[in-house]
Amino acid sequence: MQHREQNNDGLHPIDGRPADIADDDILQWYRLMHLGRSLDEKAARYLKMSKGWSYHAPCGGHEGIQLAMGLAFRAGKDFLFPYYRDLMTVLAAGMTVEEIVLNGLSRATDTASGGRHMSNHFAKPSIRIQNVSSCVGSHSLHAVGVARAIRRYEGDEIAIYSSGESSTSEGYFYEALSGACREKLPVIFVLQNNGYGISVPVHEQSANTNIADNFHGFANLEVLNCDGTNIFDSWKTMQEACAYVASGAGPAMVHADCVRMGAHSNSDRHELYRHPEEIAEAQRRDPLLRFRNWILESGLAQEAGLAEIENENIARLEAESARAEAAPEPDPSTALHHVFADNTHVCPLSNKDFRRMMDERGSGADTLTLRDALNRTLIEEFRRNPNTFLWGQDVASREKGGVFNVTKGMQQEFGPERVFNAPIAEDFILGTANGFCRYRDDIWVVVEGAEFADYFWPAMEQLVNTAHEFWRTNGQFAPNIIVRLASGGYIQGGLYHSQSIEGVLANIPGLRIVMPAFAEDAAGLLRCAFRTRGITVYLEPKYLYNHAWAKTAFPTPDLCVPVGRAAIRRPGRDLSIITYGNTVHLSLRAAEQLALEGIDAEVVDLRTIVPLDTGSIEESVRRTGKALVVHEANLTGGFGGEIAAHIAEHCFELLDAPVRRIASLDAPVGFAKVLEEHILVGTEDIAAAVRSLAAY
Repeated sequence: MQHREQNNDGLHPIDGRPADIADDDILQWYRLMHLGRSLDEKAARYLKMSKGWSYHAPCGGHEGIQLAMGLAFRAGKDFLFPYYRDLMTVLAAGMTVEEIVLNGLSRATDTASGGRHMSNHFAKPSIRIQNVSSCVGSHSLHAVGVARAIRRYEGDEIAIYSSGESSTSEGYFYEALSGACREKLPVIFVLQNNGYGISVPVHEQSANTNIADNFHGFANLEVLNCDGTNIFDSWKTMQEACAYVASGAGPAMVHADCVRMGAHSNSDRHELYRHPEEIAEAQRRDPLLRFRNWILESGLAQEAGLAEIENENIARLEAESARAEAAPEPDPSTALHHVFADNTHVCPLSNKDFRRMMDERGSGADTLTLRDALNRTLIEEFRRNPNTFLWGQDVASREKGGVFNVTKGMQQEFGPERVFNAPIAEDFILGTANGFCRYRDDIWVVVEGAEFADYFWPAMEQLVNTAHEFWRTNGQFAPNIIVRLASGGYIQGGLYHSQSIEGVLANIPGLRIVMPAFAEDAAGLLRCAFRTRGITVYLEPKYLYNHAWAKTAFPTPDLCVPVGRAAIRRPGRDLSIITYGNTVHLSLRAAEQLALEGIDAEVVDLRTIVPLDTGSIEESVRRTGKALVVHEANLTGGFGGEIAAHIAEHCFELLDAPVRRIASLDAPVGFAKVLEEHILVGTEDIAAAVRSLAAY
């Protein structure tokens, strides 16, 4: 923004200068505000020149609260969760002009994501300015999660969440606020209310046009209002919020009345839904011009002094922008880097060596159910690493440990600070785990994502965000989370207690997905998840929790089952059955039955769905020449389609017959026993498919 003569007629005055703020500080505030406006305007020019910044949401009209928020943030100490309009916030918080332009131009050296995330999504994790998703308001849960960690580790940091007013309509915002109030967490919710959610006016979004009025009934919440276009009022309000949160009394909410001086973003034409008089009134509330007028009228500086500041800003802006423009673009060959966090603790044992170690345990080894193997491994890992935590629904109620008692005894041993119940709010459960992991790198969080996998759907938005955190931050943040889900049917559970969801989950890049069929694998895969950075979705076939089929000796301590490695459960020569979970045992029963008929079937237990052990699949098909893919989920869209496609593409010359699939019917799982048995794939279904394939 070049200095130019302004027509200041009709500008709203500002007042309320804080008594303890020095003149030099006020001039520095002006320097920052002018630099932010100039940079915001340059971003729009980059877009018009098609040089970058393909998404631009201007901050004009929000600079008062944004400057105050950035100044309140203590770089390298507090945790700041900005939203896409927070250019002024991050500039005041410690990002340089060059770093902001690097983001806008999507350069490889962008501190937020290396060009992987959208422009106007500013971040610098090295000083704790967080990279957030484009799903508006979802970072509220992350702010609450890291605030929980601050309290747990007795820190004096503060989490600051920032968003527009319309984001508060999302259900997860209510979950975040409710949890923060209940736990009295050190988090400030800053709501920048400019009156519009893109084109939707606030009165169509909320019963109260002052959004904060919706939340006065929340216990322990300090609700504060300010004029977000007035730097003095915004500063005093942010300082009051910080003091309240630091006292330990609970979270604070700062409702900032702002204006949107321009369109929502570069793709929006606000003149189509705003009256000219309203737009003109927004200009009269311009935070920058009003601040400039106040400085001149108060005698703090003369016109020449402000012009010098402005000219210095323009020179700085051009110099730093030039450096950013010269930075390299991302290397396309790195597109698959950081999809998964580094596998730093994967067990190096081969399948043969693993089986030998299992056999060498001797007759004295404990034989455990799959459920007990999970319980024992959880306890062992919690003893090994004191920075492990577990929460979820119904997981720590006196002697009960979840619906299936997998977490039984854990709260008694590790205490309510490490093992505790969560509300019935799946998004909250996973979202706070994402935030909690940000506090330190050696934290691992286990969440019972839902009491049954079928109830996990409300958390899908958070699962997607968490899955691409490592990729989106260009390898800067790996949320170490294990999402436990009791999966599958055969228990006469009916709808919401019997579905298999791995096909949907496998479509989300960045998730490791495992499903054990035996107790030893249950323990080994879980231990591997605890020792491998990133997120693992751990699907537990609940039918096998206590079933004799799944009982095995318990693995020796520290023995992992490597993620991404299948196991041959039954060697065979005539055809390969490739399967996982409950259907491993159904396939083994079918194979033994068919052996009496002279059909020798090999059974491959995948154990891991993502990453898929394609090598073991190909080796098995090479030996037998025929492949039957079996899974419990319904056929259409099931993960078996991916397995079959891989075999068809990579093993075509090895096949003596078309690849066959068999799965459950394309229907929800019925509650009546006769319906369940008809819908879910069974041993006889598998046997019939094997006979047909063997005869081809």
